Amino acid sequence: MKFIAIFEKMLHKNIWIMENENIAMPAEFADICPIADKDFHNEMSILVEEPMFKQIVRMVMPDQKYSQLVRILLSLNTKLEFQQKIMKPFMKGVLAKTTKGLDCDGLDELPKDTPNLFITNHRDIVLDSAQLSYLLVEHGRDTCEIAIGNNLLIYDWITKLVRLNKSFIVKRNLGRVQTLAAAIQLSRYIHFAITQKKASIWLAQREGRCKDSNDRTQESLLKMLTYGKRDVSFVDSLKELNITPIAISYEYDPNDYLKAREFLLKSKDPNYKKTQLDDLTSMKVGIMGYKGHVHYQFTQCINDELDLIPADLDKLLTVRRVCSIIDHAIHTGYKIFKTNYIAHDMLFDEKEFADKYTPEEYDAFGKYLAGQVAKVNDIPVNDTDRSYMLNRMLQMYSNPLTNQLEALR
Repeated sequence: MKFIAIFEKMLHKNIWIMENENIAMPAEFADICPIADKDFHNEMSILVEEPMFKQIVRMVMPDQKYSQLVRILLSLNTKLEFQQKIMKPFMKGVLAKTTKGLDCDGLDELPKDTPNLFITNHRDIVLDSAQLSYLLVEHGRDTCEIAIGNNLLIYDWITKLVRLNKSFIVKRNLGRVQTLAAAIQLSRYIHFAITQKKASIWLAQREGRCKDSNDRTQESLLKMLTYGKRDVSFVDSLKELNITPIAISYEYDPNDYLKAREFLLKSKDPNYKKTQLDDLTSMKVGIMGYKGHVHYQFTQCINDELDLIPADLDKLLTVRRVCSIIDHAIHTGYKIFKTNYIAHDMLFDEKEFADKYTPEEYDAFGKYLAGQVAKVNDIPVNDTDRSYMLNRMLQMYSNPLTNQLEALR
């Protein structure tokens, strides 16, 4: 594409040096990359004076005196210290209060000295990536950089906070020309981070959460990833990133009723769009709501499978083949809970998986769903609306099982 070549030339600029990170950072990434460790203390000193930051901290950490926390925050010098000394204990507390436990399989089989592009399905705005970082720290590994859409960064202090927490910015809601430029910049940064900084990265397999849990990798995502490496083939560009799929499984999704509410509103008005307050509510509910058991299944890097794709295969078919490889890894990696089996049988009005749960568990899950539907009380709803939302939630819980059964055939 001629547009891509033009924008690549525009993006080549001078470089600036990131202290304590021992790598020259191209200036083209200055507005999206994580905050440099040399600037960490100064940026943190600004953040702790932000009134809304204080308010949020006091809400999610009610047992912590803010003045004591500030002293700790201002004693830190790097993003990794922030994650190890602040985010890890915070996540440990959240997990203890809101889950039966977080665990994973497959991580110990991944080479420690190889940076990966972790591509996962997406359930929760905040926790999917936060829990991944927690697991990496728990297993003695460096945390990964996190892709986050600027649509969620509704205040400057949130932008500062996430960039202090090793996040980089994905620019969204732009015009056609700006969207292409942003995609090139993002792709180039991801290639730079993995090949030069040797930093692993987390990226969801699609823009936004898949609210019905019917997870599919977006073709446009894979195309974007190759914009940053145009001097090699499509497959070789992807191989440079060491793509490693991860399947994320929640026993309960605390946001299930909010997702069903959104489905309902869109069914009544196709032009309905969530507000910034809706996103903030989802963040809060996702962090503080009950999740039951949470599991992360790390799979192997897909490079060996990419090598099996014929070099002369049509570009579109190649993209779809890679999507299929990632989807298969995620679908087969789901941990299937009783909630998934019960939802499947409820949705299809059958008892195909009755041996996976007891009648008492079946009834309890039905009461849980009814209670979740009842939480949608801020908009007018009738019995038809409630039935619609219930059906949507059953799809959310049953789709991982449906997709896994299909993938294992």
